Amino acid sequence: MQLGFVGLGRMGGNMVHRIHRDSDHQVVAFDPNAGAVSTAESHGATGAGSLEELVSKLDAPRMVWIMVPAGDPTEQTVQTLAGLLQSGDAIIDGGNSKWTDDARRAEELRAKGIDYVDVGVSGGVWGLEVGYCMMVGGPEEAVTRLTPILDVLAPPVNEESRATIGDRGWAHFGDSGAGHYVKMVHNGVEYTIMQGYAEGFNLLHESPFGIDNAKVAHLWEQGSVVRSWLNSLAARAFEQDGNDLDSLEAWVEDSGEGRWTLEDAIERRVPMPGLAAALFERFESRDRGDYAAKVNAALRNQFGGHAVKSRS
Repeated sequence: MQLGFVGLGRMGGNMVHRIHRDSDHQVVAFDPNAGAVSTAESHGATGAGSLEELVSKLDAPRMVWIMVPAGDPTEQTVQTLAGLLQSGDAIIDGGNSKWTDDARRAEELRAKGIDYVDVGVSGGVWGLEVGYCMMVGGPEEAVTRLTPILDVLAPPVNEESRATIGDRGWAHFGDSGAGHYVKMVHNGVEYTIMQGYAEGFNLLHESPFGIDNAKVAHLWEQGSVVRSWLNSLAARAFEQDGNDLDSLEAWVEDSGEGRWTLEDAIERRVPMPGLAAALFERFESRDRGDYAAKVNAALRNQFGGHAVKSRS
């Protein structure tokens, strides 16, 4: 199978690498950074110097996966591709777009006969090795065409588990927008869980016993009901940066999905007090950061490679 791929950053580059490492599919890759294209070529991809060249190297019906920042970069890329692609082709947005933008784009592209698939991707910088969890929205026929790629990118699922959960490390949830809607809520849940860990480790850090948080996190992975990948990453962060996390500023960024989740919850009158508190704690960290904010910042860096502010 042939796939166009736009955006070769922390996640996109690894996704192209995984496709070529684990399958016979062929990727034509473009990024404004020529070095990123060269890296993709070293993994087996065919490089392109522009969107026009990328489209010219794909056989119809074409499928082009976009992995660029949400907002204007994605919008501009979609609009440019819409002018280059033809009826029967498909655009896949794997970034963190707002689901309402997906629904609008799908309607606009439908008039041109171009399918639009939205894929909410979770897995961060670890996805190359362990695979990506993908939440998919879009027309059934286009998703079916994309299935071989989704199967390669997803974590391996044994046949017994597949019979239970019904899918292969990814799932199709409905029309365009559904994938990013599920991913939006996923990230809202993520905010809340991270805040819980941050507050717990903060209290342990302030305890009178000189408790080693790395030791606690490792212990909690041994059969505890709060064991999780995030907790494992907390242990890793404490080992890398020290129990006091002295090298990190207590500043926690947010990339938008938590806000969108809360806005939608308000619109639908669905109580989400945990997420509200977690989001507001991120805002407050920028004025009054504490140890809990350092834990949150460290976790974001561990799973997604998100930038942290280091203390000079």
